[in-house]
Amino acid sequence: VQRDLNISLMNELAVIFDKMGIDTHEVLEAAGTKWNFLKFTPGLVGGHCIGIDPYYLLYKARQLGYDPQVIHSGRRVNDGMPTYIATKLVQMLLQRGKNPRQTKVLVMGLTFKENVSDIRNSKVADLVRELMKYAIIVHLIDPYASPNEVAEAYRMTLMETPSTHYDAVIVAVAHDVYQSLDIAYFKSLMNGTPILMDLKGLY
Repeated sequence: VQRDLNISLMNELAVIFDKMGIDTHEVLEAAGTKWNFLKFTPGLVGGHCIGIDPYYLLYKARQLGYDPQVIHSGRRVNDGMPTYIATKLVQMLLQRGKNPRQTKVLVMGLTFKENVSDIRNSKVADLVRELMKYAIIVHLIDPYASPNEVAEAYRMTLMETPSTHYDAVIVAVAHDVYQSLDIAYFKSLMNGTPILMDLKGLY
């Protein structure tokens, strides 16, 4: 629950900083110069411990007649991030004169956290669904996830390798294998007016 609340605070700050035109990761880097700074980063919060367990506590608290506002607020912020990210991307596409219905987007990473194969309660799946609501063609890759499990759990197709001519690439999970990728790699995947959304601040 504590980690959920910390990340929800970071997600909320990321939204505010985005509206102010401030780079969240630059703020975190500056804050990290304090000796007692605890580093939490914004992002999609899935899995069981963070994504599900707080609801058990909410349920029990309400049974006992107490409505925990802070925990509920944290869950609401984190659950709303896929919609926020999808909306932000659509706005960026429109600003470039692109019709979202005629765009193709690559999402890199589906597992609930880096370097694991566990796809349960993945918020990236929610992000993909949000993008598909705009009729965006979404390609999905993840070196750790099982294509069969993804198809069964989410009815989504996991590609073995990405295609090209993407209008945007979203790096959603900080897998180690993604950390060495450079701008030339991303340019090779995208068209002439590319958008790179680096949700984990890897680049």
